Amino acid sequence: MNRSTAADPALRDLALLRRVRDRIDREYARPLNVEALAGGVGLSAGHLSRRFKAAYGESPYHYLMTRRIERAMALLRHGDRTVTEVCFAVGCSSLGTFSTRFTELVGVPPSVYRQQQSSHPDAGIPPCELRRVTRPIRTRTSATS
Repeated sequence: MNRSTAADPALRDLALLRRVRDRIDREYARPLNVEALAGGVGLSAGHLSRRFKAAYGESPYHYLMTRRIERAMALLRHGDRTVTEVCFAVGCSSLGTFSTRFTELVGVPPSVYRQQQSSHPDAGIPPCELRRVTRPIRTRTSATS
């Protein structure tokens, strides 16, 4: 850590939040929870949640679920795994919670999404553009966010 980061608590917090976000991006399929993420950077779960939401616009849990759903969308588009297999492959431990979160973010249940995608092949679309247009967007705000 350089002197300016050590001297400025706001920069230090942002560096820690980036580490948490990077960890979620890398380890989305592993068992992660806010307490473990917070402990990894030496913050309390409450402080991490407040600071993460202020910096990135959503809680660490919602960010994690968005990454998991993004990956699930790709697996459902291109794989032959069942919805249950996809659920576990992206780190979810409950098919019901996975399906609920998927439907909230994508607008349709995972099985419907797979059917829709099989009838609309994405051949010829560059992968970077496909990720941009299929990225799930959280539209509903809740009191627990």
